[in-house]
Amino acid sequence: MKSVMQLVNTARKAYWKTFGPFSVGVKVLAVQSDAVLLVKPRYEKYWGFPGGGAKKREPVLDAALRETREETGAVLAAPIQLMGIYSNFREGKSDHVALFLCRDFTIPGPARPNIEIERWDFFPLDRAARMTEVGSSTRARLAEFAAWDGVPIVGKW
Repeated sequence: MKSVMQLVNTARKAYWKTFGPFSVGVKVLAVQSDAVLLVKPRYEKYWGFPGGGAKKREPVLDAALRETREETGAVLAAPIQLMGIYSNFREGKSDHVALFLCRDFTIPGPARPNIEIERWDFFPLDRAARMTEVGSSTRARLAEFAAWDGVPIVGKW
């Protein structure tokens, strides 16, 4: 039986396919001590970066800070760099994702599941980039990060 979050996700995808909305999203590549912070949403099969949609009139950096805090409890500190802007036209929507890199953050307490996120954890960067439990787009961004020269990337999510 599907969970409520899986049903909501299925309905959301049907809406996207029907109406083709334009959306702006954020993801955060949070790295400390050669480990990356990943989340496992309840409605997805794979681990990925914390993030989500920017709200109307919400700056993308504010959305990245908010989404990461909501999903993991992490409080991000400056400097936070824009790593890239990506387009995603799958699932019938016109989605644009800003990926931010943060190397300085704190998580004040233990992992606590919430309605959206089943769990979060740290994974060694080299291992996460090869894990089949990590989504293909996340693995691609980790590979880009390994070779990144600091110039923002523009590409497909």
